[in-house]
Amino acid sequence: MITNETEARAYVAGLTNAQGMARLDAFAALVLDENQRQNLIAKATEAQLWQRHIADSAQLVQNVSRETFGANAGGPWLDLGSGPGFPGLVIAALYPNMPMVLVESRARRAEFLTRCVAALDLPKCRVEGQRLERVSPFPARAISARAFAPLAKLLELSAPFSTRQAAYVLPKGRSAAQELETLKPSSRAMFHVKHSLTDPDAGIIVKA
Repeated sequence: MITNETEARAYVAGLTNAQGMARLDAFAALVLDENQRQNLIAKATEAQLWQRHIADSAQLVQNVSRETFGANAGGPWLDLGSGPGFPGLVIAALYPNMPMVLVESRARRAEFLTRCVAALDLPKCRVEGQRLERVSPFPARAISARAFAPLAKLLELSAPFSTRQAAYVLPKGRSAAQELETLKPSSRAMFHVKHSLTDPDAGIIVKA
C-alpha cells in the first residue's frame, strides 16, 4: 500500500525511467499552477498530488498485459473524461510511444490538456475536446476512465471503441463492487475488482 508522497514517487519511478519521471514532474507543476485558475483537483489533495493522483493513475498499467503497450497492440489507449489528465496523461507520460486519446468535453480542461501534451512533448497523444458520442469510433487497445459515468453507462458509451481484445481499467473508488453488481451476469463475468494501491477502500474494475 502506498501511504505517502515518498512511497508514491518511488512506486512510479519503478515503472519508468528518468525521462518519464521528468515528464511527470513537469506535469505535476503544470497541474498545481493551473489549479490556481480552475479547479482541476481538490485543494486539499495538492500536498498528496503524487499519491492521490499520479501514482493512483500509474497503477492502472499493472492491471493490463504488457502486450498492451507494444507496437502491434492495435489502436490507441482511450481515456474517457480525462479532466486534468488522470489517468490518461500520466499513462501517456509513462509510455510516450503508445498512441493515447484523451476525451474531455469541458473546453477549459481540454485546452489545459492540449497545453500539457505540447509541453511534455507527447506527439502520439491527442486531445478530443468534445463529448465521446461525437468522437469517430476506432478500435481501442485499452479504455480507462476516472469519475466519468456509472459503469453500465460507461460501457454503453464506450462500446463503439471496444473490441474483444480491449482491456478496461476503471478506478471506481469505494463503489467498485457495487457498480459491478449492477451489470447483467453475462457482462459482469468479464470483469473483476482489484484493490487500489493508493486507497485501501478503493477498487479498480478490470477487464484485461
